[in-house]
Amino acid sequence: MQKRPGNSKYVKKLNRMTVLNIIKEREPISRQQLAKITGLTPPAITQIIRELIDMGFVKEVGLEKSCGGRRPVQLQFNPEAGFVIGIEVTRHETTLGIADLKNDPTDIQTFELDMTEPETGIPQLVDTIKQIINHNENYRDKNFLGLGVAFPGLLNIKEGIVKRSINLGPKWNGFPVKSAIEKEIGLPVYIENNSNASALAERWFGGGTEYKDLVYINLGEGISAGIIMDDRILQGFQGHAGEIGHIVIVEGGPLCNCGNRGCLESICGIPALVRKANSEMPLIKEEDPLKEIWKIKGKISINDILKSASIEGTYSNELIKQMGKYIGLAVADVINLYNPGVVFIGGKMAAAAAAFIDILKQTVDSHAFPEIAGSTDIKLSALDGNSGVIGACALALRELLKPNSNILDDVQPILDKQEAREDFI
Repeated sequence: MQKRPGNSKYVKKLNRMTVLNIIKEREPISRQQLAKITGLTPPAITQIIRELIDMGFVKEVGLEKSCGGRRPVQLQFNPEAGFVIGIEVTRHETTLGIADLKNDPTDIQTFELDMTEPETGIPQLVDTIKQIINHNENYRDKNFLGLGVAFPGLLNIKEGIVKRSINLGPKWNGFPVKSAIEKEIGLPVYIENNSNASALAERWFGGGTEYKDLVYINLGEGISAGIIMDDRILQGFQGHAGEIGHIVIVEGGPLCNCGNRGCLESICGIPALVRKANSEMPLIKEEDPLKEIWKIKGKISINDILKSASIEGTYSNELIKQMGKYIGLAVADVINLYNPGVVFIGGKMAAAAAAFIDILKQTVDSHAFPEIAGSTDIKLSALDGNSGVIGACALALRELLKPNSNILDDVQPILDKQEAREDFI
């Protein structure tokens, strides 16, 4: 077979990334072991390791035990050779995290940003990223390699375009969020639906490390599911799988932002809960904790509801229990449809789990097939509300460490980095 031009360069790229990932997964490991695993010749391994050490991605850490002869030098992956930025976008808050190449978050911060319009939201987001990176001495000389974005809505992931975001608003429809951020930041940007990113985080770094089939239920301003089947994110034909917030729970119920009535999100999403609480404040008993707050502030926020949600007999407690029942109906449908090994409950409303998790599980037991429900675990997210931003970091790492990644092509030898990177952005 005639070789196409560039084949040699492409094979070299694949070999380097293969060796790097093996070191990352099996460290510490010797050059001899790498040659045996990969089938590459010792001289080829020696050359690749020399390059990876020069770039800072690999370091020598000691000598392997030997039964005789020269003891092989052990190699270790250097997770601080590069860093990624992860962002989770919601309507009024954006969470930003920075992680090393093993996705160990070094910093997670949440900011109030109005993201209802891209024309104002993107510049605010970019300015926030720049301020954190350029004004923090810990990050000025770091080698940032990519940025992952967990974004709410229907996305064209390949093109990085928002098809529709019900929670952020219609002005995002058709907006090229990937290219807009890349233009200002100068890093490769990868986007994913926020619930899919959260599912990815649970699978790799949370409570789902032992499950290849799992579902993450995101209870926030919107409600959606990230579904992983056979260790892959289930995207669906158009990439829009998991929109459980638009399952009709109450026929003819409240009007949903999607245009339908009675959707789960129109009853149990944060805006719906806040709207219901404020409309019913005049009717609740005077001694209820929310009543006093309402009298002082004139309105109730979701944080006010969460504060008293665990107190039995309060309005908040009853409201959240009712939410738990509706969510349980949706989870039962998800379990019947996908037969996951585990369902994780996450998002902002998971903070009130003490009030609703029991009734949610009872509802699932009553409505899902017993044979399926009995073998499905239902757990709270293990990532303390940070699954979205951790998943965004994981998304960037997944793309950057793929076999055909260009991550190593754009990295200078470690001795040249300080001089070449005076400004990050």
